[in-house]
Amino acid sequence: MDWMKIGSALLLGAMIIFIFPKAKMMLKHSPRASAGDWQAVLLPLVVLIGFIVLLVMSV
Repeated sequence: MDWMKIGSALLLGAMIIFIFPKAKMMLKHSPRASAGDWQAVLLPLVVLIGFIVLLVMSV
């Protein structure tokens, strides 16, 4: 391994260590999703999946 790979691995590890507490705090203080929020997420996902299926079937 060269020094560039070792350095980037160390920086990646440090980034994960510093980001983890902040992400944990953000998850703790975030608002809870209601039923309407989940429907608002599912509708675009279903449309996207349908569009991808349409593209695959046309090939």
